[in-house]
Amino acid sequence: MAIIKTKKQPNTLPGMRPNAGLAAMYQKKLDALVDAMQRSIIYWTRAAYNRRPPENLAADEDYTGAPAVVMRRVMKRLATKWQKQFDMASVDLANYFSKAVADRSDRQLASALRKEGISVRFQPTRAMNDVIQAQVGQNVNLIKSIPEQHFTQIEGMVLRSVAAGRDIGNLTKELEKQFGVTKRRAALIAHTQNNLATATMQRTRYIELGINEAIWCHSHAGAKPRPSHVKAGAEKLRYNVDKGALIDDEYILPGQLINCRCFAKPIIPGFE
Repeated sequence: MAIIKTKKQPNTLPGMRPNAGLAAMYQKKLDALVDAMQRSIIYWTRAAYNRRPPENLAADEDYTGAPAVVMRRVMKRLATKWQKQFDMASVDLANYFSKAVADRSDRQLASALRKEGISVRFQPTRAMNDVIQAQVGQNVNLIKSIPEQHFTQIEGMVLRSVAAGRDIGNLTKELEKQFGVTKRRAALIAHTQNNLATATMQRTRYIELGINEAIWCHSHAGAKPRPSHVKAGAEKLRYNVDKGALIDDEYILPGQLINCRCFAKPIIPGFE
């Protein structure tokens, strides 16, 4: 009888997946800000149009009462107002989100270790604090960029509409389309940052615990998965958690790239 040798699989912890509830909470907060900004834009744009309809543009553009000048002034005032609103909200939201991800990640990892008979009580460390603060800074910048990019797009729409003498109904439709683009970007920020924060915080804890290797797992949840990520998951790619996995000629962590939902199974050292 032939003896078939099988390669012994390393002992791993369960896959550490990002928490969908935290991403949903983050997105809900961003949606509330974006919705309020959109209502304000529509209201004040309509008011300005009603005061100074753009049907007759015979007036010199330099005239302070010309429609284009009026609308440019309105856009500038709204952009300043909403940039301040997002700037103020960004710090609290980024701090809350980053710390919530860290707490949840620690609880998830501690629970998985307990099932293996390993008791760990995580404490704040300098390395973990550095990761949290870096995540806070990144999220603050992304939140602040939402109104900046939005007004860059809609100011051009408004001025083109005025120059063409179009009515407010057509302009409103264009503003609604851009509103949808901004809402989708806010959702992308929330979910991508949730994945990235989870990946980087877990890596920090793995290194602190002496867990140096992990196995790449593909989630099979994305509509357009990256073929290289699917392959890495199918082959159970083993990688160094400090460096990351070498995929597509770069070292990355599961969940690090935009729209990546992959996750890791950390390998427990000494149990192979």
